[in-house]
This record gives sequence, structure tokens and C-alpha cells, in this order.
Amino acid sequence: MTSAAYTSGSVSVSAATRGGVSAADQGVGPLLRGWREQRRVSQLELALRAGSSARHISFIETGRSRPSEEMVLRLAEHLDVPVRDRNSLLLAAGYAPHYPETPLDDPALDALREGVERLIQGYEPYPALVVDATYNVVAANRGILMLLGSVPEHLLAPPLNAMRLTLHPEGLAPRIRNLREWRGHLLAQMERDIALRRSEPLRALYEEVAAYPAPPTPAPPAPPTPAPSGPCSPAGDSVTLDEEPAEPVPYFALPMVIEHEGRLLSFISSISTFNTPMDVTVAELAIETLLPADPATVKYLHSLLS
Repeated sequence: MTSAAYTSGSVSVSAATRGGVSAADQGVGPLLRGWREQRRVSQLELALRAGSSARHISFIETGRSRPSEEMVLRLAEHLDVPVRDRNSLLLAAGYAPHYPETPLDDPALDALREGVERLIQGYEPYPALVVDATYNVVAANRGILMLLGSVPEHLLAPPLNAMRLTLHPEGLAPRIRNLREWRGHLLAQMERDIALRRSEPLRALYEEVAAYPAPPTPAPPAPPTPAPSGPCSPAGDSVTLDEEPAEPVPYFALPMVIEHEGRLLSFISSISTFNTPMDVTVAELAIETLLPADPATVKYLHSLLS
């Protein structure tokens, strides 16, 4: 895996199908009602947001009225329906999909791939990667490769999955010193994504990684390991655990504390998505960066490039 390794990476569930039931067969009314109830919005509130009436919304949901293409898109926007599922609503209403789903390796997305490539390379030496809607890794920089150095080959085989790599007992999990807290954070994140996207592949992934063994008690911190000296050390004067500040670092967000070659590194995760995407593939991409959470991690990562 390199930072230029892109795959199409799209979710395997088609825009017209959810759980084996065709959106066109189900009808747009029940689908819209499902999204409205999931968002906990009343018919009146949705009508006010969309410039309609509660009576018209009721007629649409019961099938007594067929919404226009514009109305479907407007209601979907106010209900924060994901782009993929907006296409499903349009199909159920008898219209063509509005948003294309372009493979990530298509020449039409050359500019996007190059821009993302420059972005994640610019974060080096800090780890950064790009994932799709089911957390398959479609690009990663050298900082990520550094963390994956001890992961067995069978977990690195395509499709590389960020959640599986992190939580698998042969992946990064044994090296994450606050695995209980970090695991809980990741599973909660996946639960929110499932509620938003209603994705069966994502639910299957969640059930897989949630079944991985969890630590019975928080793992104790590892004792400091002296850094190697001489010409074989990463930068001649690398950072060791005993150089961390004596006082605890006041974290501003939950960090991932991970052991790497005898050192404890702390990272805060930040996730970015594209604003107002007009393509299903682009809408489902996320750029995750692992920013250093303490001065010792900053110093060590920069020492690797010295």
C-alpha cells in the first residue's frame, strides 16, 4: 500500500437496493417516512423546512401524491439523506438517479486523486489515510505505513480495512495501550454511520469487529525503553519514553495511545469529508489524519525524517 494506491472502493449495495428490497418496489412514501422518523422530524416541521404543507407531506408518505423530482431532492436535503440514498428515493419515485457514481480510478477524478494525494503527503510525518464508506483504505501516506510495520501480511491484503486493521487481535490492537476506550470510540462511530447510511456492508463489518476480543482491564503502561545509539538510530538523537513530560498531558480529545518500537505515541484523530458532493463516490470518501497529541510524539515523528 502506498499513498498513490487508489481503488474504486465503492459500497457493494446498489443505489436502488437496500436489504434485497428494490426501492422502486417499496415506494418513495415509506422511504421518506422512514428517513423522517429516523431524524425525529414531524411532518409539520419537515413541511416548514421544505416550503410545503404537512398535508402534502402526509399525502406523499401514504402514496396519495407523487412528489416531483425537485420535491424529492428538497426533502432529502432537509432530512440529511446521504447522496447514495437520494438516488434510491428518486428511483422509488420513478425518476432517474441524480448523482453519478464514478469509480475512483476513473480519469474524470484525476484532479481529485492528485489533490488528495498532495494533501495526505503534506501531513507527513504525521499519519493520514483516505477511506471509503466501509472504511476500506484507498490511499495512505508514509506515516500510516510506519504504524503498520509489524502487522501480518494477511491483514494487509486488499481490500485493506482501517477498522479491521485497528481492532483485529493480530493488528494494531495489542499495541494500543488504551484499547478499551479507543475500541469503544470506534464502535460508536460505526454505529452512528450505520444509522446515517443504513448500509448492510457497514453493518456486517461492525458485527465482525465488535466480535473481536476486548481487553478485560486497561493495559498497564510499558516501561521506558532506551533508544538505540549510534549510526543505526533513526536520527542520532531520537526521542524515548523517559523524555516525555513528568506531568500528564492535558488532552483536548480522546487520544489513541500506541506503542511503536518501544515508545508510546499519542494521536488525536481528525476526519474530513467533501462539502456538498455531487458524486456518490466522492460523498463517501473521508480523509483521516492522526495528529500528535503530545510534544514527545511530535519530536519523535520529526526525528524519523531528519
